[in-house]
Amino acid sequence: MSSELKPLMSAPDIMEFWERDFPQVNANGRHFHVVATTHGFAEMRLDYAARFLRPGGTISGPSMFALADLAMYAAVLSAIGPVGLAVTTNLNINFLRRPGPTAMIARARLLKLGSRLAVGDIALYSEGEAEMAAHATSTYSIPPR
Repeated sequence: MSSELKPLMSAPDIMEFWERDFPQVNANGRHFHVVATTHGFAEMRLDYAARFLRPGGTISGPSMFALADLAMYAAVLSAIGPVGLAVTTNLNINFLRRPGPTAMIARARLLKLGSRLAVGDIALYSEGEAEMAAHATSTYSIPPR
């Protein structure tokens, strides 16, 4: 995706859209934050909370999966605008290393944006770490306009 294009939705725009149309994203407290967007890219942060841990003191797979999915959705919205019915059709995740009990960062980028499908990948990091904790690929279905 071209970084020369202006995003159709900024980070604050996406957060406001989710508050209005998807309040369940932060129903148990605001833990998911869109930090930045460019056209076809979004960076998100999942704040650390004990409820995201699994036995052994690591961030759980379902928590990282949710972050990856939301980050991809934010990247899609940055490129197509506020489309509530854009939905995940596929998300695959590879867990690469054990994340510690800390915030998680996700960086999602669109690899291809068509009229009906958006394909992208998401890199997940433990905050402050250079090595990826997980890598995901995802496809979103875009409804007809």
